[in-house]
Amino acid sequence: MSDKSNLPCPFVSCGSSDAFSYNSNGYGKCHSCNSNYPSRQKTFDWASEKYPTVQNDGYSFTPKKIEPPIQQDPSSGKYESMRGIDEGVMAEYGVLTYPDRQEYIYPSGGIKVRKLPEKGFYAKDGFKSDELFGMNLFTAGCSKIVTVTEGELDALSVFQIIQNKFTNPVVSLPSATPSKKLWENCAEWLNTFEKIVLSVDNDEAGNNLADNIAKLFPNKVYRVDHRAYKDANEFLQAGKADDFKQAWWNARKYTPENVMNSTQDFLSLYKDTPEHQYIPTGIQALDDKILGLMQGHFTVIKAPTGIGKTEVMRYLEYNMLQKGIPIAAWHLEETKLRSILGLVSYECNDNLTRRDLIDSKGAEEQVLGAIESLTKDENFYQFYLSDGQDADDLIDQIRYFAVACGVKFVFFEPIQDVLVGTSEDSKEQMLADLSVRLSKVSAELNVGIVTIAHTNDDGQMKYCRMIGQRASVIVNLSRDKDSDDLQERNTTYLTVEKNRPCSEEGNAGMMRFNSETFTLSEVI
Repeated sequence: MSDKSNLPCPFVSCGSSDAFSYNSNGYGKCHSCNSNYPSRQKTFDWASEKYPTVQNDGYSFTPKKIEPPIQQDPSSGKYESMRGIDEGVMAEYGVLTYPDRQEYIYPSGGIKVRKLPEKGFYAKDGFKSDELFGMNLFTAGCSKIVTVTEGELDALSVFQIIQNKFTNPVVSLPSATPSKKLWENCAEWLNTFEKIVLSVDNDEAGNNLADNIAKLFPNKVYRVDHRAYKDANEFLQAGKADDFKQAWWNARKYTPENVMNSTQDFLSLYKDTPEHQYIPTGIQALDDKILGLMQGHFTVIKAPTGIGKTEVMRYLEYNMLQKGIPIAAWHLEETKLRSILGLVSYECNDNLTRRDLIDSKGAEEQVLGAIESLTKDENFYQFYLSDGQDADDLIDQIRYFAVACGVKFVFFEPIQDVLVGTSEDSKEQMLADLSVRLSKVSAELNVGIVTIAHTNDDGQMKYCRMIGQRASVIVNLSRDKDSDDLQERNTTYLTVEKNRPCSEEGNAGMMRFNSETFTLSEVI
């Protein structure tokens, strides 16, 4: 390949006498007007004769074969088929294979070397990672589409797969984390194409790469679906070239992950979003309002101290277990034994919350049987946070239960005590942050999160009103603890104060505490 410089610029809008560089592959650039040649810009009549280009019919073209560089040893290096890639494609890109290595020649002459047989790379002859592999083989704007891959072998694979019927330029990034300098050098060339198709791995690095390219070239970037195989070469080696070709043709317009734009995006959202299942609470009047506890939502039960919030939550937990729903529970204000014995009391319909009561009633066998019954399906996970653990640890626990254990609902209380040891000045912000994270992780993992919040005398959340703002459902509890009537003192009234999923608010029934059995039941 021979390069010429200090030539007259072919662009009418420029007309520089010495700023143009041109190579024998038919590609040039003016360093005065920064235009790539050929281009859709108006050129002087003499340009096509003085600077001939490869055949270009507007959609397909035949690139010239790159000349093997002088430093390569023809006696040992050869264009050799590798990993399903034909010799002719290797020759097209000038990729020579040696007994111990394979060499990829970049546009400026630097070489990226792939060690054989193990995977590993090193550079020689001044290789710099600020160019696109294969870019020198294709003139700017020579076709409507350019394909960009994450590796050189993938570029060769794509070229081989799609050239059966037509040829579009295929280039590769030198790595999954291209430098700023690369975009400075190559952005203008890439921008001469109407459509940039990305064939990159379906992993975090590939997603980050796609996001960055989409920001640089808005409305131009499309991405090949690589869920079936990791990259283009895997398609080729698996004998699935036609599948890749179809995926290439069907490449979807790409937008950053946090943006949806296409019809397919919205159809997929509807089809792929898991259904948020309502599980009845067992409190009919409450279910009439909220339909039940809902997966993927954050629910808050609030009341002043001493109203019976914990017992209401325990009633919900027991109801879930009776339905075979996997749950996790943490009651900060009671011991682990008290928590399980609270559920045992519901199972036995008797107050078995203390060892002295169990002993006096001769009910140990009954308690052991109830524990076996409650836990036999391994649907109940009781957890707690150790001293020194914080909100991060709580979120990690929830994520573990949802992902690893298949838990559908997580109960914990009270939310304000998760931040024990936090100064009064910082509690508001930390509780606000925790509430945001709880609502997000609930939606992300499709797990219902139910917590209890203490309130002030004015009925507002203690320390932080954001708790209520992030909740999907808020149920307020009230009870006349000073009533002369025993039944009234033991009656808890439920009111739905917020109901984002269903909008129904207001009176949600009442529950009465039985001091003999230490259980709640709905008052019909």
